[in-house]
Amino acid sequence: MPLYHTLGKIPHKRHTTFKKPDGNLYYEQLFGTIGFDGMSSLMYHVHRPTMVKSVGDAIDMSPKAAVANNITSRMLKGFDIDPADDFLESRKVVLFNGDCHIAVAAPRKSMTDYFYKNTDADELIFVHKGTGTLKTMLGEIPFEYGDYLLVPRGMIYQIHFDAEDNRLLITESYSPIYTPKRYRNWFGQHLEHSPFCERDFKLPQNLRTYDEFGDFTLKIKKQGMLHELVYASHPFDIIGWDGYNYPYGFSIHDFEPITGRVHMPPPIHQTFETDAFVVCSFVPRLYDYHPQAIPAPYNHSNIDSDEVLYYVDGDFMSRNHVDKGFISLHPAGIPHGPHPGAYERSVGQKETLELAVMIDTFKPLQLTQTALDLDDGTYYQSWLE
Repeated sequence: MPLYHTLGKIPHKRHTTFKKPDGNLYYEQLFGTIGFDGMSSLMYHVHRPTMVKSVGDAIDMSPKAAVANNITSRMLKGFDIDPADDFLESRKVVLFNGDCHIAVAAPRKSMTDYFYKNTDADELIFVHKGTGTLKTMLGEIPFEYGDYLLVPRGMIYQIHFDAEDNRLLITESYSPIYTPKRYRNWFGQHLEHSPFCERDFKLPQNLRTYDEFGDFTLKIKKQGMLHELVYASHPFDIIGWDGYNYPYGFSIHDFEPITGRVHMPPPIHQTFETDAFVVCSFVPRLYDYHPQAIPAPYNHSNIDSDEVLYYVDGDFMSRNHVDKGFISLHPAGIPHGPHPGAYERSVGQKETLELAVMIDTFKPLQLTQTALDLDDGTYYQSWLE
């Protein structure tokens, strides 16, 4: 999302002296991606961001495939995941490939005794239940039901929840996550036909600078391993920063649906993109307005992609029975469509109040044992008359 933002105090010119009140220097750090060719931000620390006191043993966090070559349509009951106190322990990967991991989580407690950094992947956290604050080294973002939180790789953060009943859908992407380029002009500004624009984004605010020495535990995910490092200074010691590489939020409720006289294809719902998958938002909207329109989607084959649909709220018009937190998987090459009766009963309907998140991957997804444990076992037969 190419949108310039700045918080705190910064010097007039980059890479020049920037002095503290006592005459010593602040420590500049470039936070960037894709070498020196991607989006970046320049940060100014009170202390050196390099002071590692100890490195602990690493834990393998790589998901394991229980089904590597899946051809079965499945329905996972995501809310059957047991809650866990710890944020990282609560994250359960259900689907994955070499480009992304898709996880559900039900964390009960805030992160208070450690900080987290994912150096492998951008994280897109969808908040299904719960409120709180995403606290990062670049500022804070309050969140609530329906928010997407996009955390760039390498961002140090903590999540603080207001209560214990929280449900999250988390997608880790091994390539950068952007808003769709067809929504933006060549300057990067969102165009008039975009279903959202810059004023909808929740940018970091309330930059807090912690000038503290001590033992600060930082858990870092790198190459699928979770490392534990102890730093000598507080990770949130930034006095100011500016640039384009930072976390932000966007509410699914601010996505403005695109409609037409006849049924429109799924790309009209697109919200984010990478070079390996897309994320779409299905939101309440008016149905197609041709007098003979069939609002339910036609049967279709995703020849080149697996389709994952996470059901958030409302009555999803093409399914006969889904509930909050259900996750459907339609594998590439296998046709799917409305359930028996859904196609017919959609005729003449004027609107839908459905709310869902869709992830379409361009490579097949593998299932973990957790996914199999959540699978209802009969979904692939649900189109039988």
